[in-house]
Order: sequence, then structure tokens, then C-alpha cells
Amino acid sequence: MADSMATVKTTVLGYPRIGARRELKRATEGYWSGRIDATALRDTAARLRRDTWETLRAAGIDVIPSHTFSLYDHVLDHAVLFGAIPDRFAGLAGLDRYFAMARGTEDVRPLEMTKWFDTNYHYLVPELGPDTTFTVDRAQAAPVREFREAAAAGIDTRPVLLGPLTFLLLAKPAVDAPKDFRPLDLLGPLTEAYADLLEQLGAAGATWVQLDEPALAADRTPEELAAVGAAYDRLGAVPNRPKLMVATYFGPIGEALPVLARTPVEGVALDLVAGAADADRVIGAGLSDKTVVAGLVDGRNVWRTDLPRALATAGSLLGSVGELMVGTSCSLLHVPLDLDLEDDLPPGVRGQLAFARQKVDEVVLLGRALREGRQAVERELSEAEAQRTAASSGVVDSGVRARLASLGQGTPRPDYAERARTQATAGRLPALPTTTLGSFPQTAEIRRTRADFRAGRIDEPTYRARMRAEIDAVIALQEDIGLDVLVHGEPERNDMVQYFAERLAGFASTTNGWVQSYGTRYVRPPILYGDVARPEAMTVEWTTYAQSRTSHPVKGMLTGPVTMLAWSFVRDDQPLAETAAQVALALRDEIHDLESAGIRFIQVDEPALRELLPLHVADQPAYVEWAVAAFRLATSGVADHTQIHSHMCYSEFGEIVDTIGALDADVTSVEAARSRMELVGDLARAGYRRGIGPGVYDIHSPRVPSVEEIEESLRLALEAVPPDRLWVNPDCGLKTRGYAEAEPALRNMVEAARRVRDTATPDPAPHPR
Repeated sequence: MADSMATVKTTVLGYPRIGARRELKRATEGYWSGRIDATALRDTAARLRRDTWETLRAAGIDVIPSHTFSLYDHVLDHAVLFGAIPDRFAGLAGLDRYFAMARGTEDVRPLEMTKWFDTNYHYLVPELGPDTTFTVDRAQAAPVREFREAAAAGIDTRPVLLGPLTFLLLAKPAVDAPKDFRPLDLLGPLTEAYADLLEQLGAAGATWVQLDEPALAADRTPEELAAVGAAYDRLGAVPNRPKLMVATYFGPIGEALPVLARTPVEGVALDLVAGAADADRVIGAGLSDKTVVAGLVDGRNVWRTDLPRALATAGSLLGSVGELMVGTSCSLLHVPLDLDLEDDLPPGVRGQLAFARQKVDEVVLLGRALREGRQAVERELSEAEAQRTAASSGVVDSGVRARLASLGQGTPRPDYAERARTQATAGRLPALPTTTLGSFPQTAEIRRTRADFRAGRIDEPTYRARMRAEIDAVIALQEDIGLDVLVHGEPERNDMVQYFAERLAGFASTTNGWVQSYGTRYVRPPILYGDVARPEAMTVEWTTYAQSRTSHPVKGMLTGPVTMLAWSFVRDDQPLAETAAQVALALRDEIHDLESAGIRFIQVDEPALRELLPLHVADQPAYVEWAVAAFRLATSGVADHTQIHSHMCYSEFGEIVDTIGALDADVTSVEAARSRMELVGDLARAGYRRGIGPGVYDIHSPRVPSVEEIEESLRLALEAVPPDRLWVNPDCGLKTRGYAEAEPALRNMVEAARRVRDTATPDPAPHPR
């Protein structure tokens, strides 16, 4: 057995790039603030790259990837690599231009940002037009430079590129592009730029190049599949090129597999976790002369791999492929770096986990088992399996399950029009009411207070007094700015998911389990391992205190059930629908307590609603059904006069406009600033007839929008939404901004709303207050 498997190798498709102690975040933000210069930032980046290569080599990985690092985002890196830079950035260069494309400046708006397929990673959307030209700077091409960096350290690597099809399918037409222009129209010239880059990599000594095409895991049209064949036929004809490995992930590759099999590419990498059906497709797919990476170790979740099952799958592929590699299902970018950095996880949970570093060990162990025979690693396999299957205490809560069985999906609320009339009689707001979406800037003092309380350096009365003082200041500021519906600012919350996870049974939290969400925004996804229950109220104290400090209405702020799942690492031993219903039940109790305390505006955020939508259309109805059911279970128990808000951001929500309506929230706020109100038109065309709050300025950029800019956005929104249903708000919470940016932006927003209100609605319609 071992002799026949001697050619099996190991690899990973990518690795976390942030550093064990978030070194990338500190260096990048240090550069933005002027504390370090460009040389120091680049030196940190080089150290992080070298640490990754050396870690993988020391672990025993046979084929190590390079060019998986990014200072901000790998899609942005490829736009810069190929010169796809919009004209508005023409006056900038180097890092200043790069970060302006990501974050904007006072004078230049950034690229749009949205979710990377069905993950919580965000990418910058390339803007292309018919006049876009693609060129590769031969003196500065990052894939070549980083390949040579690794080679200088004695490490031979496989450079990783975003594939041309995925790059174009993720891009969007520039604002001034003709209506009939499609980014895919540029495939020919872009492929030539890739051909040039492959020649450079071949000349540098690269023997393999990985081209990531996750777009092939979604439904593709015959035209797009033909484009796959054309692009890789052309790249296969490049003289003196490296071998080509096309990697797809996040689902089954489906009809694209035989297309790739007919091209000259030497290898394909398949996600056999999310796309397990591809294991059967490999047999008879014409891959007997190609290298196949079997992605058997999950790059998206933190549970240990079922190694015996993975080993059986890998063994079934032998004989159907030219060479087999064992690898990860996708880049390990989406999981924390190292479980060994965690000290406080429950023992019964810890033993079932594998972070990036441990997943590398799993890949290596599978490779050894295939090369040397299972008996050579039987002890390690047995120990790993015992840990994986160990039961955690408290996984099942019979009380929660009994309540869900009795509730079903809850009692539907009355029709929206009837609710709106009831809400209108409960109070009065002006047309185009102004509000924010929850969090206010989290100052160093706030973060220090939370850290001191956790560490026992201050007592609970001191902590509560400081939090109340911050709420007092935030309420007073909002009143002075002139906002209509206020928030308490969330100073007590570390993260919109983690805060609730720390207060719900069934969740565990990490100390250093950081994962990149976008740029320097890192999160620590909780680990949902058991049945979910709410031991006590989570937000009522802070919200009611804020309401006691003002005569304006204050919104209660909660995170919805779908987002709690999407931004956590979720148990895989039961359907997501069941887990979502448990979270919804806990939120339903919280909403009831807020309402009983007199809170009449309650926001249940679902920014991840689009994120979890399956990539294949055939799988989407089942997801939508349980996602909508969970939201409505959480929110359907309120009185008619209580107004339910929801918030969504940074996904292509135009694809699920019907689902947004099905949630039956009274008001939905959406990201719309970077896309110039695009989603508002989508909602109007879909017949959405509830309240809508399109984000009128982008909080992920440090720039402060002018009154005139916000006014223009509002007037665009009014072309699709009548003034009696239009709310005015930023496109996300203000946690990541400073007061020097947030306060003037909010003042400009309120003034813009006043101007538009005065001209658009001489007789303001009543709104609930």
C-alpha cells in the first residue's frame, strides 16, 4: 500500500497573514497614524511572510504557497498588480494610492467593499470599464518578488494568484461605463496580462502557480464556462511557464470540472468539504494525467477533521488522478492561527478544535498515512479521533428544545400597513427621521475600562459608573447633534456577536482567536458548541438607563440569529436551521424584556443574511426558509406599536430583495453609500413597501462627507422611496471611527436631512416615536 502511494504530497491553499499577536494590524495602523514609515511597514510584512513559510516547512508541508499575504486585501492587490486603477486615484502613488483605494481620502471615495462569497471576509470590488488596460510592472510584480524572497530563504514556493475569471466576475462596471458593458468582456486582454506574469514567474524559477477560481463553485452560465476553457487554453500555451494549478473552493465545482480537465492545466484543487460530491466526479473526469489537491481539511471551521473518513476519501481517488496531494479545502485565512495560544477554553470543547496551525498538522498526518500506510500513524489517528468525538458537557438543553417544539415559528405579526398605522399613533417623528446604527466610537478609555474590569483591576461598581458616564456623554452628544432616534452607543460591547455569545449558554469565546474581516478589522468568532439558552437579560440594563437620560426614543440593539451563526464557528452535528431557532428563541426573550421595559424601537441586525446564501441556486430556497423563520421567531412576539428595525451591510443584497421583505421588519437599514444607492432601486423594483434606511455615508472610510454629498445621496434615494418611508443613517455602526470623524459626519447628515425634508415634504407624515 505504501509503495503505491509514494507520490502523495501535502499542501495548503493559504495561511493567516495577520501574525500571532496581530502584528500586521499594529504596523498598518501605525503607518496610517504616522508612528512608523513605509520601510517599517514593509519590514513587518516581510517578517510575517517569512514566518509563514518557515512554519509550514517546519510542520512538514511539501508544497508551500507564496503571495498569500496582503497589507489589506488580496483582490485589491490584484487590481493594483494588473493596473486596474480608477482615474480618481491617478494623483496618488505607492502605498498612499493603495490605501486610498481601500479606505478613501477626504477628497476621493474608496472602492466598494463586499463579502467574499459566503464568508465574513470582505474584499474591495474592482471597477472596470471598456477602456481599462491591464499591465504588469515587471520591476515590481509582487508575486515574483515574494517568490524570490522565499527562494532567498531556501524555500521553494507555489505563487498564488486570483484567477482571471473570478477577478472579472467579482468586478463591477465603473460608474461611467456603458450600460451594456460587462467586466467579462475584458477577458482577452486580462488573460494576456496573466500570460505575461506567468512568463515572469517561470523565468524566476517557479515550477507551479496556483490560480484561485472560487467563482467556479457557484452556478455558471454556458458562456462563462466557455470563458474558463478559453482562458486556460491560452494560459496553457504560454511558453516556459510554470505548471498551473486551478483551485476552486466554497462548494462543488460541478460543470466546470470537465471543462478544466480538457485544458492544458496540470492540476486542480477541489474543496471536498463544502463540495464533497466532487470526490465522486473525479472518477472518470479525465484527470488521470493531472495533479489533484484533495481539500479534505476544513479551512472554514474550527472542528477537528474526521481523519478516518478523510483518509478513505483520499484513498478512493488514487488511480483516478495522475498525482494526489492532500490539502485544505480553502485558504486557512478564515480560521484563527493557533490553538496553543488559548488558555481558557472549556476542556471538553478545546479537545475538539483545530486552528490553522493544527489543521496543517492534520494535512501532514493524512499525507503520512497515505504514503506510509495507516499502520504507521495508527496511534496519532486514534488519539485524534478520541479527541474529536469526546462529548462536551451541557451540549443538550431539553428545556430549550421543548419550548421550540411548542412555539413552532411563533405567531405572525399583523400586516405591515396595519402596524404602521398603530406605530404612527404612538408618537411623532419628522419625515426622513435621523438615527445611527448602534455603536459609537470606542475610545482607548472605553477599551481600557473593559480590560481592567476583566482583569480584576477595577470592581464592578467602578466599571458600571464609567459605562454610564460614557452613555451619558453619547446621549448628550446625539441630542446636541439633533438626531431623532438615539442609541446608547454600546460602550460595554467588545463585538456585536462576541458580546452576546459571552452571555448565552452553548457558546465559548477565545482570547487570541483573531480572524481578519477586512483590512485591519479583526474579529474573534465565538465557538457555538451546544444548545443555546439565555440565562438572563443581556442588554436591558444599559438600554433602559440610556432611555432614562433623554426624552428622545432610544433603540434597543441586538444581533440577529443568522448573523450570530455566520460570525461564529458553529457546531456541525445538527442542521443550521435547528441551531438558528435556538438563538432566535434567546433573542425573542430579550426583545420581550426590552419591550416590557418601555423600549419601542428594537433593532435586530442581520448583516450576514446574504453571506450565508448558498452559492448554488438550487440550495438557496431551503436556506431562505429557515433564515426568515429564525428572524421572525425572534421578532414576532412584539406588540404592534413596537417598531422592529434590522440592519444589513456589505453584501450584494440585490440578490435577496424578496428575502429582505419576507423578514417583515418595519424598517431595514442597508449599506448604500459606496454603491450610490444601488440597492434602494433594487428594493423598489422588487416591490419593497416598508421603511428603508439606506446608508448615506461610508463609515469604513475616515473621510467626512459634506452636507451636499449626503444631500445628493438622499435625493437619489427619494427617486425610489417616498419620504414617509425613508430613514437617514450611516451605513454601519461607528465603533471603528473616532469622534473627530464621527461627530462632523453626523452633523452633516442631520443638516442634509433637514434640507431634503424641507423641500421634499412640506407636510411631514407621522412616524412612530
